[in-house]
Amino acid sequence: MWKSGVLPLLWVFLASGELQPDPGPRRLAPPGKLDFGYVPAGVYETLAHYEPGPIGILFHMVHAFLYVVQPNAFPQDLIVKLAKDKFGAIQTEYQKPENIVLTLQAIYYEIGFLVCAAVGLLFAVLVPMIGLFFCMCRCCDNCGGEMHQRQRKNADCRRGLLGTLLFSTSLVITIGVLCAYSANQNLSSQVKNIRRLVNSNMRDLHTFANDTPMQIDYLISQYATAKNKVIYDLDNIGPLLGGRIHDQLDKEVHPALDRVLNMAGAMRETKEALENVNVGLEVLQEGTGKLNFNLSLVRTSINRTLNDPGCHDEESDATTAQLCRNIRQSLSQLQIGANFTRLPKVNAQLEKMNDVLRTDLSAIVQTGYSSLNDTPNMVVEQTRSVVESVHGLVDGIGNNISSFSKVFPVQSSLSNFTIFISHAHAKIEDHYPEIDKMDFYRWIGCIALCCMVVLVLAFNYLGLLCGTLGYDKHASPTTRGCISNTGGTMLMAGVGFTVIFSWVLMGVVTTIFLAGGNMEKLFCEPFHTKEVFKVVDTPYLVNADWKNFIPGYMYNDSDLELTAESLYSTCKENKGIYSAMRLDRVFNISVFLNTTVFTKDVVSQLDSVKIDLRGIILLEAEGKQNLLDFSEAGLSEINYADYLEEVNKGVTVMDLLSFARELEAQTDLMPRGALQTALKGHAGTLRQIHRQQIISMEQAMSALNQSMRFLERTTTDLPNKVLAVLDAIEAAQYLISQNATHLINRETGKYTATIVGYFHQYIEWVKTSLALEVAPCKPFSNMLDTAEIITCSFLVDSMNTFWMGLGCSTLFLLPSIILAVKLAKFYRRMDTEDVYDDIETIPMKTMEIGNNGYHSESPQGIPNPMMTSVPTYDTMNRFPRASAPPRHIDW
Repeated sequence: MWKSGVLPLLWVFLASGELQPDPGPRRLAPPGKLDFGYVPAGVYETLAHYEPGPIGILFHMVHAFLYVVQPNAFPQDLIVKLAKDKFGAIQTEYQKPENIVLTLQAIYYEIGFLVCAAVGLLFAVLVPMIGLFFCMCRCCDNCGGEMHQRQRKNADCRRGLLGTLLFSTSLVITIGVLCAYSANQNLSSQVKNIRRLVNSNMRDLHTFANDTPMQIDYLISQYATAKNKVIYDLDNIGPLLGGRIHDQLDKEVHPALDRVLNMAGAMRETKEALENVNVGLEVLQEGTGKLNFNLSLVRTSINRTLNDPGCHDEESDATTAQLCRNIRQSLSQLQIGANFTRLPKVNAQLEKMNDVLRTDLSAIVQTGYSSLNDTPNMVVEQTRSVVESVHGLVDGIGNNISSFSKVFPVQSSLSNFTIFISHAHAKIEDHYPEIDKMDFYRWIGCIALCCMVVLVLAFNYLGLLCGTLGYDKHASPTTRGCISNTGGTMLMAGVGFTVIFSWVLMGVVTTIFLAGGNMEKLFCEPFHTKEVFKVVDTPYLVNADWKNFIPGYMYNDSDLELTAESLYSTCKENKGIYSAMRLDRVFNISVFLNTTVFTKDVVSQLDSVKIDLRGIILLEAEGKQNLLDFSEAGLSEINYADYLEEVNKGVTVMDLLSFARELEAQTDLMPRGALQTALKGHAGTLRQIHRQQIISMEQAMSALNQSMRFLERTTTDLPNKVLAVLDAIEAAQYLISQNATHLINRETGKYTATIVGYFHQYIEWVKTSLALEVAPCKPFSNMLDTAEIITCSFLVDSMNTFWMGLGCSTLFLLPSIILAVKLAKFYRRMDTEDVYDDIETIPMKTMEIGNNGYHSESPQGIPNPMMTSVPTYDTMNRFPRASAPPRHIDW
């Protein structure tokens, strides 16, 4: 039956529904890790955990007592040996040495229980027998049966002590009865929870059966995620594969094209520089002529001014004459410095540069850039057939999975399993009335046992109450009141019922103790420590040919590492039943996925990709010729030294502003007059010439200087620079046309690995989901935990607490008997009484006055009021044995 219920589960993992159709285009994540989402999972409602509440304190006390009774470790080896001997060989061949050893081991393990059971049996046998003899003895007026009480001075103290001890003993008995009653009620209340736990477990099994195909459908449907990602990468093979190839080529090719582009820029700048040289040279040549003319006019004017008589009259004004001579001598410095008229123009070079620039080298370079950037499109065109082929393979893989899932009768298997669960649940439901009925009878029986003890307690408490309330310390034993006498009678009635019921109570306690204690030590406690699983998983225990019985029974492979403990622990962690029961022996999902989802055809198709980039032309022949023409434009024929020599000279021999300042300084030393005024006017003219001509010429000279230096830098080793650029272009072109195969193969391999990685991600996700998320087998471990809760927490712990409370009460009935018998003598009305002895050596028969049995105190001067009110009678004749009872210190 068990195997027929489990086998349908195996079919659940062999297949499920078809692949879901593609829901349509959706926004896909960039290449990388795939997101398959979360496997849909139902919620198991069973909480296989029990908290006993306040009564748990009693449970712990029982466990502690059982540990004291049985501190030995779980007898795993003994149970294994007994199981291997089939529990019967020992009975038939008990005389064999090995069986004797097993018997001794069992006795050693059970010694604590055996001792307690022996004590219980002795109690059950001896207490009724002793009670019978005690009753017969008292009927013969022995053992305290005579109605005579010897009076002592400490009688009140003894009575109080006995009453206190009996009350304390009764309280302990009461606590024991309450514990037993609580355990009895707890068991009855927990029996009602059995239906809830069972129903919850059955609903979880239905959830398991209903959710499993949906989860497997989800696993299979998520192949569409990997498929869509593969299709996405195939459709974008240009940006992905072509872009990678372009990026790798661009690292080598782009610098070469940049150098050509820079050379094109240098051509334009060279032309601009040549134009600037011509313009600047023309401006400077024209300005030099005008400046030379203006300076000659200034010199002539100053000479005429210096011909003034004041400049020659050394006798009257020697200072002025000397200043005039100094000024005349400095006039030679008013000359132009740089002579640009001798420098030739660069018209020939400019004309050649115009010819060079007629070819747009920048446009040619941009064409090379465009050709390189067209790599993705080239890849798309050259891989079109491969992509279409892989498209077909990917669709074929999905069809294979769908067709494979249709081979197995999933729905019928699930239906059979669901029917099996329903039938099992129905059978359990049929037993509920019987369980309730049996629990009711059990409850009645336990209540009856408790009532036996309660009856004794009732007599004890009533006896103590009546005896205490009715006791009169002034009354003699023979004149005690009715209430006091009733209390003593009740105490003796309690003793009688104790003798009658105690053996029954102890017999029940001993029986339940042996059953419940061994259940706790041999099943419940080892279950929590998992030592029970070690016994169950002992190799060759169930079958001599099976190392592990579960895989041996299910898969006919006993060497498979599948034990009851591993199965329980895996399900306890709520992992998938596929990994828990090692269903890979029935259907290896890894092999199936590796052979079905990941095929060599996909790899071989992608490996067949051949990409030819020889169509990429970085620089046309026209561009190369243009570079050569640039190197031959005659720039090296320009005499840069002459230009720079003239440019580095000043516009004039002496700075006009400095000359004007010195002229004014010398003029200020002259006396005021026409000469001073005229010379200052000439200084103003020099400043005007500097402002109008020198500044513009200096700017033109600076521009000419920059242009010539740029041309000099550009011209320096220009042919070699052009050749280096051409060599770089040729090397880049050779790389693309001849040596790009390794790079293309490497990037194609990475692209293939990415495509294949999506299949691997799907495979690994399916494996992980099957192991951890699909069909989590928590319901099966919950069933075992529920059985343990019902057996141990509900039944065993409650019954153990019941016998502990009842046994404690029963044991304390013994001191209750003794205390009640002794205390009853202080409450009951006596037939005879003893003389109150002050001098214990005087026997009663020597007393002359025996009225009421009291010693006459009149000779000592103390009147005895009782002598006048109570009639006298002869105790020696009426009660001969009671008149002189033996002296015992314990009476």
